Amino acid sequence: MGDFANPDADTAHNSAPITPRLASVAPTPPVAQTPQIVSLPPSQFHSPSLSRSPLLTPGGTNKRTPRTRTPRFITPFGSPLRKALKLTKLDPQDAWLPITESRNGNAYYAAYHTLCSGIGIQALVLPVAFTILGWTWGVICLTLAFIWQLYTLYLLVQLHESPESGIRYSRYMQLAGATFGEKLSKFLAAFPIMYLSGGTCVALIVIGGSTSKMLYQTLCAGTCTTKPLTNAEWYLVFTCAAVLLSQLPNLNSIAGLSLIGSLTAVGYCTGIWGVSVGKGRLPNVSYDPVRKGTEIGRIFDVLNALGIIAFAFRGHNLILEIQATMPSSEKHPSSVPMWRGVKFAYLIVALCLFPLAIGGYWAYGRMIPPNGGMLAAVFAFHGRDVARWVLGLISSFVIINGVSSFQIYGMPMFDMMESHYTIRFKKPCPWWLRAAIRAMFGFGCFFFAVAIPFLSSVAGLIGGIALPVTLAYPCFMWLKLKKPEMYGLTWWLNWGLGLLGMGLSAALIAAGLYVVIDTGVHVSFFKPQ
Repeated sequence: MGDFANPDADTAHNSAPITPRLASVAPTPPVAQTPQIVSLPPSQFHSPSLSRSPLLTPGGTNKRTPRTRTPRFITPFGSPLRKALKLTKLDPQDAWLPITESRNGNAYYAAYHTLCSGIGIQALVLPVAFTILGWTWGVICLTLAFIWQLYTLYLLVQLHESPESGIRYSRYMQLAGATFGEKLSKFLAAFPIMYLSGGTCVALIVIGGSTSKMLYQTLCAGTCTTKPLTNAEWYLVFTCAAVLLSQLPNLNSIAGLSLIGSLTAVGYCTGIWGVSVGKGRLPNVSYDPVRKGTEIGRIFDVLNALGIIAFAFRGHNLILEIQATMPSSEKHPSSVPMWRGVKFAYLIVALCLFPLAIGGYWAYGRMIPPNGGMLAAVFAFHGRDVARWVLGLISSFVIINGVSSFQIYGMPMFDMMESHYTIRFKKPCPWWLRAAIRAMFGFGCFFFAVAIPFLSSVAGLIGGIALPVTLAYPCFMWLKLKKPEMYGLTWWLNWGLGLLGMGLSAALIAAGLYVVIDTGVHVSFFKPQ
């Protein structure tokens, strides 16, 4: 932490000059004046600078702070003053970038963002994992995965700020850099985080566009005379809506959208499993686990099922960013309201995911469609015996949730792209450039959704690379930064979970490669299905 200025200096501007008292000792030789530095007390945490210059000089410029040899506390009352002073000290990058531009968040905002990012369309394929694992192992693995990811979520919330150094890690990459170093963190975490943000946005365009087409067909029911839109055109309609909403300036400003996205996610999850269970089990339903002929095939099927369960829990790459929207001080750390919001959000996540997985498998058994999961099953098996307005409402909820989730998953990418401008030009992005950046990102995702429609075929392979962000890296971060007692319970727990997460990631990558080699990938550019 930097040095503290004399508190008497703050009153010098508003009172008459004080006549110095004559010293009775010999005067000391004059020394070079050291520029006064205003630095952040530990009572207000600051983020590590993106421009490698975390402090601001009183003049508001971005000059590098000179190093001084002055003591840490200039008076014996330094410790009380450290808690009493309320000096504002932030890296200018934080005030200019969309994630940290506004720091007036609260536990409610945290719950909205966490719930919106924590429930996704990938949860609808959870019953597919049960067709391979069966009832017992399916429930056990789903429960253990939920507890595991909730524990790593807790670690990230606690690692967000360091009372010892006064640093807030407002982005996952900043925490990874502090743990693994600059170069290694880019190798280990940069691509997975970009995939979890940009890749999720591409998937949302595909899902949102496809569901929009299903909604149109449901409402028309074959009576519409107009020529229907193509898949690519439906993707474009969804993308335009997402790009329009992406013009909201910062993460706090989309709290209302996250609330809407959360409510619609709960709505379509509840509606889907409610319809499935309400209509009863299909005739001749079977719960015998699917088994392939070869031993290696069965092993990779099990790994694929574990990957489906692991990928159902997402949003860890956004937790630090969500917490960065909250005010924080030594007396009132942001981890308290953040963890309160996370606990509420994941209680709702559990109430959605467990009935969806168990109820869906009970209703459809082995007949659950592997592509599309529960949403495809409802339309395939109950498209004629369920009211059209119910199917339309479920489809509408999926679309609205996709548009809302696009905003929160795109925010780290907006932040990263805008940071290149602010670092170079030392000023915030003008409104027209910010709008252009977000439109460019949105239509870039649309291009990938249309140009590479077979991306979902290799999603398991890429997802295995991204898995450590959720299950492994937080454990290693805790070991490096918190330094628990060696060979203690926490030490063993984090080493065990971290290594297990890396091993599971390697196994899923191998399983993804096997699936690609064994089944092949139908490469069809610019032909969305």
